[in-house]
Amino acid sequence: MIKCHLSRLMGERKLKIADVARDTDINRGTITRLYQETAVRVEFDVLEKLCVYLDCDLCDLLELIKEDKKDA
Repeated sequence: MIKCHLSRLMGERKLKIADVARDTDINRGTITRLYQETAVRVEFDVLEKLCVYLDCDLCDLLELIKEDKKDA
């Protein structure tokens, strides 16, 4: 499972979805889906824009959560 930390990163910076959408030209719906962790796919350019905007690395934004093999 991939965990997206966008909501935490935005919260630390007191940013709203509308702020990020306006400043990055990323579709508001895309940001909302990442924020709520309901996104099924995301484009590399979106990840790049978010990392540049938030001044973070990709590993700060996304995290791989390994599931136990017995749970899979």
